[in-house]
Amino acid sequence: MSSSRRDFIKKTALTTAGVYMGANAFSAQSYRRIIGSNDRVRVGVVGFSDRHRSSHMPSFMNHYKELNFDIVAVSDIWNKRRNEGTAMWKEKMNHDIVGCRNNEEMYNKKLVDAVFVSTADFQHALHAVEAVNAGCDVYCEKPFAETMEDNRLAFKTIKASDRIVQIGSQRRSGANYIQAAEFIQSGKFGPIKMVELTWNVNQPGRWRRPDLVAQLREEDTDWKRFLLNRPADTYDPRKYLEYRLFWPYSSGLPGQWMSHQIDTVHWFSGLKHPRSAVANGGVYMWKDGRKNWDTITAVFDYGPADDLTTGFQVSFQARMDNGDEHPSEIYYSNGGELNLITNKVSPKGGLTKHYADEMHMQPNLLPEMNLDQSEKVVASANTGGDVLTSNHVRNWMECVRSRKQPHAPVEAGYSHSIANIMTTAASHTGLKATFDEATQEVMVGGKIFKY
Repeated sequence: MSSSRRDFIKKTALTTAGVYMGANAFSAQSYRRIIGSNDRVRVGVVGFSDRHRSSHMPSFMNHYKELNFDIVAVSDIWNKRRNEGTAMWKEKMNHDIVGCRNNEEMYNKKLVDAVFVSTADFQHALHAVEAVNAGCDVYCEKPFAETMEDNRLAFKTIKASDRIVQIGSQRRSGANYIQAAEFIQSGKFGPIKMVELTWNVNQPGRWRRPDLVAQLREEDTDWKRFLLNRPADTYDPRKYLEYRLFWPYSSGLPGQWMSHQIDTVHWFSGLKHPRSAVANGGVYMWKDGRKNWDTITAVFDYGPADDLTTGFQVSFQARMDNGDEHPSEIYYSNGGELNLITNKVSPKGGLTKHYADEMHMQPNLLPEMNLDQSEKVVASANTGGDVLTSNHVRNWMECVRSRKQPHAPVEAGYSHSIANIMTTAASHTGLKATFDEATQEVMVGGKIFKY
């Protein structure tokens, strides 16, 4: 284990215990800048990624003047992206931006009050930990965590602080999703019996960066910092830039896409995670050296842990070789369906009078109604539509001001990460995955799942 990785693991462990020691170290309790209503909120960028450039940046620009926010620093371990980030934000903000070689440098300079975290999938939770321990509020991209170790650490750290953390599950800021949640939670929909989630595209270049890979040189970045607490590995520019294709840097389809959709299941139902998960799939189309599947079907059982006679099933299907690029989420009850593609509630498939009469039952049919409209979710680079992301970023900014909980607090990230990790465990082992409430561990074959 390298000294930098050993230091990182030691530091995060101490931080969780509230003891973070070091020459320049500080915790959320010992260093906290109280932001007044007239104070400008100084925001830093942790990882100048495609996601940040295409979605966070325009969303922030929609609201920063009204809410008195500012971008002041960009932290990225690759000098190319660091330089691009400082240049682009300087042009947007009309003042100099501080470029930092790493997050520690940015936090030690006490430059920022809040940060956007949009780094590699496996880094999100750990970078959120760093930010919160530096006294910063956080907008943290999903997936929140790819291992339960990271998930528990980040959850515990954030809950022990008073920082505002918004998980990038932007459906929670969509008018149609908010109305769908209210309708189901009101009881008018009836008990959920099935949820079908699909996300299909036909994009050979999805998550590939061949031109950028050719530009990356090891001496221009910090490979050891990139690895954080992952096992030691030889430098590989594809894993650095195309991390979504390689475990343990990403779970791929579950972490990138399912995390959005499964989050609505937890939100609408009030359940924190599946009771069990199974999965199957493979690399059927894109034989480009990737390790994460390009096609998957995962099936989940949801319901109270102490009552196996009630509950419902959720299926998630995704493929990358044929698709119309329109993610689908359909909720079914005995009375009909709630369709988040058409944004309609309908009696389709509900119990009709004809079949109810046969069993001396009452028919059960939902009314026809439209949900509030929001921009259609499209499987583009921003995975949610600019309106949803803009609304979500604004909600975070408003909560930084008000200190109220945002639409997608850390609990949302913790829950979708459990489902993601259960999917990873099932797909990697071929066994049914379950969750141990007492230990907060994902289990397969009676053993804790370890990557």
